[in-house]
Amino acid sequence: MNVVYSGPADLPEIIPVFPLPGALLLPRGQMPLNIFEPRYLAMVDDALKTSRLIGIVQPDTGDHPRGRSAGLFDVGCIGRITQFAETGDSRYILSLTGVARFHIREELSVVTPYRQCVVNYDPFLSDFVARAGEEEVDRQAVLTSLKDFVEANQLQIDWKGISAASNEALVNALCMMAPFGPREKQALLEASDLKTRAELLVAITEIELARGEDGSEPPLQ
Repeated sequence: MNVVYSGPADLPEIIPVFPLPGALLLPRGQMPLNIFEPRYLAMVDDALKTSRLIGIVQPDTGDHPRGRSAGLFDVGCIGRITQFAETGDSRYILSLTGVARFHIREELSVVTPYRQCVVNYDPFLSDFVARAGEEEVDRQAVLTSLKDFVEANQLQIDWKGISAASNEALVNALCMMAPFGPREKQALLEASDLKTRAELLVAITEIELARGEDGSEPPLQ
């Protein structure tokens, strides 16, 4: 990114939010987006005019939404538009680069077609420090879990690229790409630190692989 965000003071308190089920954006991770709904086209237009920042948050589809904003999980991640293209058929192709997680304080009543929330970044100060805590990650456990997943699903993977990735990049990329359900994705997002996120990633992968092996349900559904 061309802009450095060193702490909460560098980010807006009121942000547009994009509810996206099954989506996980993490600090310094990159998320591609294909925008076509008019309300979110308007959101992107407004973001490009101002801070280029958009909050990604999952809808909470449970019977009893727990958030301060009805139908949304409490925690999301704000990202900066770092790539942008128009397709010529009323779509935008974006890449968001994650900056920091946020906690929703309240949703505002607004005239914009997209939703806006007041958020707080203070619970996630470590997000502003690149590679914070990665020396505590059990990299071998993550790689073993990844190997088991790849073999069980007969996938091809760029092991050379994996070996060159830092612990933060490896863990966060695998969390973002993993085909887990919304609740598992939310748990990975809300993990207190990188070490905890890595341990949770391994645990969820092992549970889902075990489900597939005993025939109770297909892997990672």
